[in-house]
Amino acid sequence: MFRTLLVDDNSAFRQSFKEILHVRFPLMVIEEATEGKEAMQKVHAFRPNLVFMDIKLPGENGLELTKRIKAHDPGIIVIILTSYDLPEYRRAAPQYGADYFLSKDSSSGNEVVSLVESVLSGQTIT
Repeated sequence: MFRTLLVDDNSAFRQSFKEILHVRFPLMVIEEATEGKEAMQKVHAFRPNLVFMDIKLPGENGLELTKRIKAHDPGIIVIILTSYDLPEYRRAAPQYGADYFLSKDSSSGNEVVSLVESVLSGQTIT
């Protein structure tokens, strides 16, 4: 069973993104978190294989949260998925342990699905 955690404070985005994933990956179990504390609780209890992480979250920055998640379990794949597609965030993401960086504004649903398919099959994408 493949478990995915969506960490984003925008409820409408989470719901639409979750729907995209459910349509393409009906057996994927998906949990949601709106901020850092809740996300870490879900990481410990739910033990996701994959985390989609926003950068701007209430309380804790998504990059710092990524660092904490990777310290807890380096095997969790973290994909930064944010509207803040800034060069400094792109450079910082791998330094904090993120495996991939996608822009919400420029990434299509097909790109996300292709990336998840690659993660599921164990392929490395550059």
